[in-house]
Amino acid sequence: MTESRPSRSALPSLTERRKAATQLDIARAAAELFTEKGPDGTTAEEIADRAGVALRTFYRYFRSKQDAVAPLLSSGGDHWRALLADSGSRTPLAQALEAAAVASLRLPGAAREDEGLRWTRGLLRAARNDAALRAVWYRVNQESEERLLPILTGLAGPDADPLEVRLVAAAATDAIRVALETWALADAEDGEAASPAELMVRCMRELTGGLRLPARARV
Repeated sequence: MTESRPSRSALPSLTERRKAATQLDIARAAAELFTEKGPDGTTAEEIADRAGVALRTFYRYFRSKQDAVAPLLSSGGDHWRALLADSGSRTPLAQALEAAAVASLRLPGAAREDEGLRWTRGLLRAARNDAALRAVWYRVNQESEERLLPILTGLAGPDADPLEVRLVAAAATDAIRVALETWALADAEDGEAASPAELMVRCMRELTGGLRLPARARV
């Protein structure tokens, strides 16, 4: 079976790419300010100024200052799902989920791994004392689970039990969430602390180990 390439119409337009770039600039500015001053000490005006955009542009894309960091928090999940969708059809699903999750820590581009993990750690630590920021993190994970489900459904094939596939989507998403939260809240100076990848593998195996993972679809 030949894999079809995305049509030109399915690729992001120049306007969409510019919009995504602007959103990411605003997200980085918000993350920087949250790290420096905390969410309570940061205003939307300051974020817009740091990102070099007008305040009206900020509110065109985001409802609140906490909402502005969603693109950073979701980037790893976006990469994970893309890697999983591209995994080989002969790879067992459990192995594909785990390998894609670990590889997703290495975002495309030079030094992106360190940047992505640094922002994630800082934002998850700030979220401990900011309910609105926690709500953004939980929403990002819920959306990731919803976007993962059709990918798993396609990989599992038409004969898979929809409930089993949904349980796998929920367990895999929560495994990554718990791993990142545990790592982010650990002492950064503790040499004995597990790495994000180690925690991700452990959580993935613990949470999906009791599930009957669907067989991969035949191609």
